[in-house]
Amino acid sequence: MLTLQNSGFSDALVILGAAGLVIPAFARFRISPVIGFILVGALVGPAGLGSLIGQSPWLYYFTISDAHSIEPFAEFGIILLLFSIGLELSFKRLWAMRKLVFGVGAAELLGAGLILAAALYLTGLSTGGAIGLGLALALSSTALVIPIAGTTSAVGRAAFAMLLFEDLALVPIIFGLGALAPSAGAAGAMGLLTTLGLGILTVAILFVGGRVLLPRMFGQAARTKSPELFLAASLLVVIAASLATAAAGLSPIVGALIAGLLIAETEYHGEVEAITAPFKGLALGVFLITVGMRLDLGFVIANWAPLLGATVMVMVVKVAVTTGLLKLSGARTGTATETGVLMASPSETTLIVLGVAGAAGLISGGTAAFWTTVTAIGLTATPLLAKAGQLFSRLIEQQEKDDAPAAVAAAGPGTIVIGFGRVGRTVADMLRRHDLPYLGVDADIDNVNTARKEGYAVLFGDVTRNELVDQLKLGHAKALVLTMDDPVLTVRLTKRVRGWVPDLPIIARARDGAHAAELYKAGATDAVPETLESSLQLSEAVLVDVGIAVGPVIASIHEKRDEMRKQIKEASDLDREPRMRLRRMRQTEAG
Repeated sequence: MLTLQNSGFSDALVILGAAGLVIPAFARFRISPVIGFILVGALVGPAGLGSLIGQSPWLYYFTISDAHSIEPFAEFGIILLLFSIGLELSFKRLWAMRKLVFGVGAAELLGAGLILAAALYLTGLSTGGAIGLGLALALSSTALVIPIAGTTSAVGRAAFAMLLFEDLALVPIIFGLGALAPSAGAAGAMGLLTTLGLGILTVAILFVGGRVLLPRMFGQAARTKSPELFLAASLLVVIAASLATAAAGLSPIVGALIAGLLIAETEYHGEVEAITAPFKGLALGVFLITVGMRLDLGFVIANWAPLLGATVMVMVVKVAVTTGLLKLSGARTGTATETGVLMASPSETTLIVLGVAGAAGLISGGTAAFWTTVTAIGLTATPLLAKAGQLFSRLIEQQEKDDAPAAVAAAGPGTIVIGFGRVGRTVADMLRRHDLPYLGVDADIDNVNTARKEGYAVLFGDVTRNELVDQLKLGHAKALVLTMDDPVLTVRLTKRVRGWVPDLPIIARARDGAHAAELYKAGATDAVPETLESSLQLSEAVLVDVGIAVGPVIASIHEKRDEMRKQIKEASDLDREPRMRLRRMRQTEAG
């Protein structure tokens, strides 16, 4: 019979219960579940309700009394996270980021680490202890930053480059702290060199073996059409690569990243990414619960002032260093600021380095416990830092929007094009070809800056703000073109502008016929469904390729376009008529 102590069922109940309750509850209030998981860990952990099991044994089923029992699951969650990041990359993209990784990434870690080390040395720590603690606190959280920022945005690319260098530097940091230990001698340096040699050899074997074996292995799994076998093959690759790098003395997350990169080069990366996603999310939740378990709320309350001061000091240093280095590397102010604020808190790997520094005798147990709590507080605040970074970035960009080139100011009354992506640029090109004045508006500062460099008349602005729409002076415009890839915003803006300027031609981009009908009801003069135009272009290509003359083809395409637009308008008018009749009846009754 399974006993209460060795079954582990209660721990599974707490973890799965947290995943099932925390995520929906916090999503309902639009709060990051990261905070929820950490708070659950603090509540049900050994320093929370878990400490009361002796007085109330029934709490055993709802708490986790041994935080170390689930740490392997948390580590596996981080491994799966790095694996998924590798799946989103490619060797070409990684090579293109080398300057950011080994330039800005190295400067950020060393710069922030040395500044923090100097401040800690002045508080009385030994040189080795200050260096170890400074480097530990300079690390930022891959597990939280990447899911928040992604790897495709400007902020995500900058953050990922620095985080990647930190992950690669973790092993040299650990061995360097071992060499700084009071009891270490030449053996510490030799151990570091040996590990680096074995690590390089292991990585080379993984690259060569992976390129040869992985396509064949996943090909065989795909032929069986068994999702279970495909999942087993994916987990086998992740675990084998992680164990290989761990056996060589490197971090297992390096092996997971390499495994992801190798699979990303195969045609099976999409299926692997989809099939491992649920495990990554659950394991990441387990990791966050373990972070919360390190929070002793009684200790936090009793020492809130020094803990708050230490947390703020770490964040200020990291924000200043990261923002400054990104600005020097050419990043815009908004991106640099948002990235710096997002990466301000310490990392989950900070806890590893703190443990190594404590075991080496570089810092005392009390010091390690204090900074462990600081790290947990910082990780808890990471979603709030992300929101703050976005707010600061938006404020900075709004201040910079007034620096529009002279071409924007000279555009004069003409066509206003809101949304200056692929479709907006095409519209602007056609207007320029016919020497018609226009003004583009976009809420993405990267698009705006790029377009301005290429000679387009573009203004940065968020059209969800009424004051910006007022500044566009639509009453004097020739036409308004809406090309945003946001159906709800397009309809809302169409309705608002039509109420202000009844005679203004409004031409809107629609996703499909239903969206076009909705735009017509909102007051659009013309709504162009993407599905309609793509089908007409395809039909045109087919007719020309099968030998029909270009002239009749163009005429028939125009005729078909008019017919389909008429059908959409008639559908919107039929839908609008009952509502107009009902409104007139209510007005009559009220009168």
